[in-house]
Amino acid sequence: MIRKSKTITIEQLLDRVVNYHPRADQDLIKKAYNFALQHHKDQKRLSGDSVITHGLAVAGIVADWRLDSISIGAGLLHDVIEDTPAKIDTIKKQFGKEMASLVDGLTRVSRVRLRGSNNEQFIENLRKMFLAMSRDLRVVFVKLADRYHNMETLEHLPPDKQFGIAEETLEVYAPLAERLGMGQVKGELEDLAFMYCFPADYEWLINYSASHYKRAGERIKKLKRTILEELAKEGVRAKVDGRSKHLYSLWRKLLRPENERDINNIHDLMALRIITDDVKECYLALGLVHKLWHPVPHLGVRDWIAQPKPNGYRSIHTNVFLGDGQIVEIQIRTGEMHEQAEHGAAAHWYLAEIKSKNKINSEGIDRGNFFSPSEKMAWVQQLAAWQDEIIDSGDFIASVKFDALKHRIFVFSPKGDAFDLPDGATPVDFAYTVHTKMGHQACGAKVNGRMVSLDYHLKNGEIIEILVDRNRKKPASSWLDFAKTRLAQRKIKAALKFSI
Repeated sequence: MIRKSKTITIEQLLDRVVNYHPRADQDLIKKAYNFALQHHKDQKRLSGDSVITHGLAVAGIVADWRLDSISIGAGLLHDVIEDTPAKIDTIKKQFGKEMASLVDGLTRVSRVRLRGSNNEQFIENLRKMFLAMSRDLRVVFVKLADRYHNMETLEHLPPDKQFGIAEETLEVYAPLAERLGMGQVKGELEDLAFMYCFPADYEWLINYSASHYKRAGERIKKLKRTILEELAKEGVRAKVDGRSKHLYSLWRKLLRPENERDINNIHDLMALRIITDDVKECYLALGLVHKLWHPVPHLGVRDWIAQPKPNGYRSIHTNVFLGDGQIVEIQIRTGEMHEQAEHGAAAHWYLAEIKSKNKINSEGIDRGNFFSPSEKMAWVQQLAAWQDEIIDSGDFIASVKFDALKHRIFVFSPKGDAFDLPDGATPVDFAYTVHTKMGHQACGAKVNGRMVSLDYHLKNGEIIEILVDRNRKKPASSWLDFAKTRLAQRKIKAALKFSI
């Protein structure tokens, strides 16, 4: 289930880039390759391969995500400052300020070790990491590609280092990919780390799930033919394919008490994706699917097209009865939505070039203009701002790991607005996310129409209503015992301090 990147040459890399971006700066990419080749010429990886093969692999992954020429050049150059005598001023002189800034940001990120460290140098590097991300998201894209290839070749490291790097991948890099909307990357990073962090569970799941995946795959093939025939009758042009649930995600789901480690309780082991040309055909396809099979009432239809997730994810999800006691999940989206679902923010520039030709030309896109700040990336700006707000090192790490990197849930206001919160968040956290005044005046909460306590742990997809007391002026100090987000804690402390 885990793919391995193939060793590529500079010629193959250029072919890959030109295939999606004919006007890419090939001279810049070749120049970066030659510079890296010269400086890494005598260096070997633990696998015995030349270090340049790693740079090519990273650049190839960046190209798979269809990023710009500077990002690909940075993929080739990302280790030269760290591992060779080359200086950042030389990069700036030969490749320009933008490339130098990106390589410098990658060098700083590479020095960060989140596992088992709490010293001041670590904190300083962590702050620099998020500051670099806030200035240019391409830093984290190239770093994710670097971590991806390192995970693919982790077998060559000693066991103790394997575990540390894999654990860091699960705790930091996979969640970063998720926050950036890069669902496929997140899933593959988790699977690559799974075998090193939980080897016994990994082996058990491989053996336990094999026959189930095989049967599910055969079932998906039949369903695909049926759906394509029905879509053709209605004149709907669409692609239909299947996807397997990632192993780590399956394992986490099996561990839930209600599933009792029984794979028969998992209804999305395999899912069908219907990819249409436009939004109108998405809803037409949904109607045709429900004409073929009855939807599962308690699972419902999740319409993330009408109400996108805060990270930009758009798709319709429905679960249907097949008539033989089996349930299957079907996802419906446009081609553009699919590109964004797979590659998230990294797909932004490519899609911008396709649909906004009058707003920005190819050269402008290749200069990085598509990475301007957006509301969807506000959390990155927040991370950078925290370095001025949070003095205590432990508090900073806790804030980063919980608010930024913890698994996310999506909850809704009574009006249907979606809110992105860390798993474990409470109604108090929700209230302060909506508005400070709502947080201060909260006196109760309803979830899906029933009363809950303010320390209730919210779950994915729930509708939450905050009950307020207009006469209330400040929060209760006891809320600090269960408020989870940095935002809520800071607002509560500020209100209590001011009222003293």
